Amino acid sequence: MENETIYILAIESSCDDTSAAVLSGKKVLSNVTATQKIHEEYGGVVPELASRAHQQNIVPVVHQALNKANIDKKQLSAIAFTRGPGLMGSLLVGTSFAKSLALGLGIPLIEVNHMQAHILAHFIEDKNHKTPEFPFLAMTISGGHTQIVLVKNYFDMEILGETLDDAVGEAFDKSAKILGLPYPGGPLIDKNAQKGDPKAYPFPKPKVKGLNFSFSGLKTSILYFIQRETTSNTDFIGEHLENICASIQKTIIEILMEKLEMAVKQTGISQIAIGGGVSANSGIRSALKEAEVARGWTTYIPKFEYCTDNAAMIGIVGYLKYRQRSFTQQDVSAKSRYALGEKY
Repeated sequence: MENETIYILAIESSCDDTSAAVLSGKKVLSNVTATQKIHEEYGGVVPELASRAHQQNIVPVVHQALNKANIDKKQLSAIAFTRGPGLMGSLLVGTSFAKSLALGLGIPLIEVNHMQAHILAHFIEDKNHKTPEFPFLAMTISGGHTQIVLVKNYFDMEILGETLDDAVGEAFDKSAKILGLPYPGGPLIDKNAQKGDPKAYPFPKPKVKGLNFSFSGLKTSILYFIQRETTSNTDFIGEHLENICASIQKTIIEILMEKLEMAVKQTGISQIAIGGGVSANSGIRSALKEAEVARGWTTYIPKFEYCTDNAAMIGIVGYLKYRQRSFTQQDVSAKSRYALGEKY
């Protein structure tokens, strides 16, 4: 097996992106993603529309991934797919396709936990990016999750803290909606924040014990603030958008960084890796880089293409599981709730 060339076809369909990738060992040969624009007019992902779009996209996306990698499907060693967590209808499309193709080719099937993949994306082979050493702390920040995880090895992870209500990505998107920004609003808050004064408007930070998070109270305070200000000045948002966005972003980042600092003190581990769609946020990236100098942390920030949902991160987990011969049976089913570390 040491001399075996392992080709993994990976499929990701947990939400509204249909993605397929081909990996040779830890090296990404292709990573193709089809995004769904239809949700923009609804201000959020519509599950039924997402699953229909996955059905339309999955065959051409897989075909393109194989072509870009210059790999014939008969050369594949295994197929890895996202079992969960995510939207059930979306997951069913990827799961069913992966099962059928693996059965047709007579090759192993490998299930992957989406959140575990965000963390292990750091182990994709890339000469320009360093790889964390075990143990390290991972902060997974996305539209659906906010977690601090103790990563002991590839497959031994312990959640130290997580959100009690909204995820950090929701906090960004819902705040953007309050400001009248189109969906997805998180990147637009980041863009405007870069030009604004982060100290312009102080927002309260929730008091949550331990390493858990809460963002629903912050969202409510932003709503009340905007309602109050626009009552006296209907053009308040337009006149102060950049400062509002900068203030919101500063508050959210401070919440995340304070919990991270607490986790470092509790564990004595100062290697920090981030993952998930919100790890593309420029403010969070800057805060982590500053922490390297100010606190002596070693930080690991993924390439932008591995931050958002993508199949390459599913593929790296697939490769690591393939090395262990950790395969999945054909009777596997998708799981919309799939806790990190849950036995399958």
